[in-house]
Amino acid sequence: MTDRTLLTTLEEQESRLVFAHFDESTAWSLGVALREAALADNLPVAMSIRRNSQHLFHAALPGSSADNDAWLARKCAVVDRYGQSSLRVGEQFRIKGGSFDVDSRLDTQLFAAHGGAFPILVRGTGCIGTVAISGLPQLDDHQLVVDTLEAFLPQLR
Repeated sequence: MTDRTLLTTLEEQESRLVFAHFDESTAWSLGVALREAALADNLPVAMSIRRNSQHLFHAALPGSSADNDAWLARKCAVVDRYGQSSLRVGEQFRIKGGSFDVDSRLDTQLFAAHGGAFPILVRGTGCIGTVAISGLPQLDDHQLVVDTLEAFLPQLR
């Protein structure tokens, strides 16, 4: 997949994976679905769901570590700042021939534009939080979140 094709795919995912509403109950149900998906494949990941920086769901599965929690925080900080998936932000810098770590001028101890954090987008409101995974290669982290959202969102309608 070319960089431009990947960016188009990421943009399409964000335009399609939108909630009609989002509350604590929604966060819990989504978190359980994400955890079950990771457990089904025995994935060594940590996961987080946040709304306006409030932690609504967190789980750490066997094989994950405190390092994954640090990655979650850094990836979610990118989504909070840009309102786009952490993978999309990083890809936008790469397409322009740059590097997020250098060209964003943000502290790399606080921000990581690596795949795995996805914006919680509410129709008519915009980005209100994040759903994130850490523990796999960045494209796999991102895809696990997207696959779970794709299965979860139709259940809310």
